Amino acid sequence: MSAEDRMSSAEQPPPRSLAVKSNRRQVLLFVLATLVLTLATVGGGRVLLRNSETLTFAVGNPGSEEARFAAKLAAVLKSASSRLRLKIAFNADNAKALAQFDRRQADLAVLRTDAWIPPRARALAILEHDLVLLLGPGTKKIKSLSDLKKIRKIAVLGDGDSNLALIRNILDLRDAPEIAARVQMAPAGATLDKLLAPASGFGAVIVIAHASKVMNDKSYEQFARRGGFTLNAIDETKALTRKIPGLSEETVSTGMLSSSPEIPDDELDTIGVQWLLVAQSRMSTSTAGELARLIYENKAELALDDGFASRIEPAATDKDAFIVAHQGAAEYINDDTKSFMDRYSDMLYLGAAALSIIGSIFATIYTKVTRIAPEKAGELATRILTIGEKIEHARTLDAVEELQDELEDILRGAVIGLRDGTISSDGLETFKLGYELVRDEIGMRRDHIKRHAGEAAGCDDAAQGGEYQDGPHQGREQQGPEDQHDASHDGNIVVVKKAQSA
Repeated sequence: MSAEDRMSSAEQPPPRSLAVKSNRRQVLLFVLATLVLTLATVGGGRVLLRNSETLTFAVGNPGSEEARFAAKLAAVLKSASSRLRLKIAFNADNAKALAQFDRRQADLAVLRTDAWIPPRARALAILEHDLVLLLGPGTKKIKSLSDLKKIRKIAVLGDGDSNLALIRNILDLRDAPEIAARVQMAPAGATLDKLLAPASGFGAVIVIAHASKVMNDKSYEQFARRGGFTLNAIDETKALTRKIPGLSEETVSTGMLSSSPEIPDDELDTIGVQWLLVAQSRMSTSTAGELARLIYENKAELALDDGFASRIEPAATDKDAFIVAHQGAAEYINDDTKSFMDRYSDMLYLGAAALSIIGSIFATIYTKVTRIAPEKAGELATRILTIGEKIEHARTLDAVEELQDELEDILRGAVIGLRDGTISSDGLETFKLGYELVRDEIGMRRDHIKRHAGEAAGCDDAAQGGEYQDGPHQGREQQGPEDQHDASHDGNIVVVKKAQSA
């Protein structure tokens, strides 16, 4: 093989190299396709396993606080791309909403703890606190509830008749109708300064209001600067909360009503009630947990403009709580939610199964259909023996060298193929045996041609010398050891040929 032929063949990649590149591209494409299909399968499975769920939220009239909170919660669920959706069911008032909840026609509702509690209600979150503020005119101190009962006229300032019933229950006026008549709802539109004015006739005012509203109401500070009222503590909080279900111990923080002057000037104990978001006990743990998580993580978005639900708190998870927390909410509040493996185990198992099946399918397609299979090393022995068959027809050293080059090319290709995987090791021993046999045969053929070339030259010289000395047949009659060795060498070649044929 000439140098130019070798250069031109080196410029073009051998077919087996192209096969290697093709196989590598196929492997990469099949791996990518496996991952994409696995992700698509897991995503589809997640969609099937996480079908959207619509919850019915029973509320009062559209302008009520619970109705506006429900609208905020529906918007939060939508913006968070949650699987949960809300259907808001309006009623004439919150009492009818709780009745709808009790009939299991609603999944969610908002209630105040002093109201009637449906037996299947489970708390998800505390939305608001209502404080009971006992105010006296000027600097008048009301030391106890007993002193409060002695006051001839008491005004209750708050929304709804439920507040009047709450105060009468706190004062335990069921057996004292004459005292109960003294506790009256404040007239519509009445303000604190008018109620505490001497002309009003009220000796005390009991305010029941949202804690968030009290903090933002500037009228307390304005009235306090005129020396208009005194905030009194209710020291019987522990006894009252044990006696009356739904009451809670509350604290009025320093300066909560007024910062200048500071009212109160120190923390003050009082009582109150809570507004709770409740769910049906039958609601699944996962649904309740997800709903609780979204509520706690989006407190700012759920607060109403008037302050309601501006300080959402976790529901009480104690077993002796007035309204037991839903198990799903309790798990989230107590950080007992499922671990990553527990939560996504179904998706992981689905992904592993999909990866195994899809990977097996693509592996089968690659190995049985699309892959360019490697050539066996034993198959190269056939090419080597073909070169061996050409050796007996090589009459010149150039022909022998060409056969030698072909043999070395096969060896080089075999080494490269074994390295890059285009040739397998099957039949490698047969390849080695054939290579060594043909290599030795080429060496013997080369030596034979060289010797015969030397003998031919020697015969010519001897022939010329015999013409002058002993005649033309003299050289033929004398055969030395060298001629015998040549004959034996030719015999070896015949033996090799027979072995090759065999």
